[in-house]
Amino acid sequence: MTRLIVAAGGGGDAVAAAMLDSALYGHGEPAVILTYAWDRLLVDPVPGPRGPANFTALRPLTPHVWSVAADSQPVAPAGSTLPRLAAELPHTFALIDPHHGAQGITRQLEELIEHLAPESIDLLDVGGDILAQGDEPTLRSPLGDALTLAASAQVNAPIRLLVAGPGLDGEIPATDLRDRLGPCVHSLSAKDVEPISSVLDWHPSEATAMLAATARGIRGRCEVRDAGVAVPLTDDGPNVYMADLDDALNRNRLARAILATSSLEEAEQQSREICGYSEIDYERNKAAWLTTQTAGTLDAAEVLPQLDAFEEAATSRGITHTTFRRLTEALGLNGNQRSGLRDLLITSRPEQYAAPLWQLHR
Repeated sequence: MTRLIVAAGGGGDAVAAAMLDSALYGHGEPAVILTYAWDRLLVDPVPGPRGPANFTALRPLTPHVWSVAADSQPVAPAGSTLPRLAAELPHTFALIDPHHGAQGITRQLEELIEHLAPESIDLLDVGGDILAQGDEPTLRSPLGDALTLAASAQVNAPIRLLVAGPGLDGEIPATDLRDRLGPCVHSLSAKDVEPISSVLDWHPSEATAMLAATARGIRGRCEVRDAGVAVPLTDDGPNVYMADLDDALNRNRLARAILATSSLEEAEQQSREICGYSEIDYERNKAAWLTTQTAGTLDAAEVLPQLDAFEEAATSRGITHTTFRRLTEALGLNGNQRSGLRDLLITSRPEQYAAPLWQLHR
């Protein structure tokens, strides 16, 4: 028997799906995880999600679904974390192709369900922005979640919507999500994190890093993203809740508007009209800006004083932890330097490494 987990927003949701698969089920073959190849500019310098044409050596699962294998490679200049995930985790990572809109993803789901005959189907979102209305001022990345929600709602099969770590994506505060969540189905523990612990050492997802950190007992306030959003790390962080899929669709204006879309461009235009922006436009603008920037160096004599200044300012804001993505951008480095920065800091100040986060010196 096979399980199917749809990683609603891609990126870190795929890593969380692997963790949840082991935590909730822990038996039989690992789940098939259907996920976007959408790693944002820290990994992929090309704005927007990747499709099958952007990879080599994919494996066919159905006529419209391909899996990413360990020897698959993104076609330059694109980048992707999926081949490395496929190499390090036992799951099958099937590729969501959003370029044919919600209708195309619906077709992919229907083909997978017919092919796999899964014993369970979960739609997983870390943070809970899939439960948004679409006009919240703190919302930053609604499009991927809206597409998977719209597609899942059109499939003639029972799909359970799960939200892990309410508020940990830094978009919709956990307090605003409380009345949209159903029962807690699991509270993640440090033991649950172990199957993906090696992945957390290199994967850039901030929300899943904070999910794992709270499961390991870390509490405080974590600063994330280039904007420096402060995310509370609370006792609710490791919890995984059920939510009603139909209620989520009825609430999510963007998901309802894109139900019949047959291209990513259509869905993106609806996002502009309903949310006031397209997150891919943001990536396009930021990518263009990054080409004009000169990255700093990884010399300890230069980096550590900059880190001290950042930490002093952040602690004055009540921040206790941050992510290596946040540090990379705050210190004027580029995405390719993230792993080098992490190694430098852990070597220099190992006592501050609250895996997979960085604890600020106090």
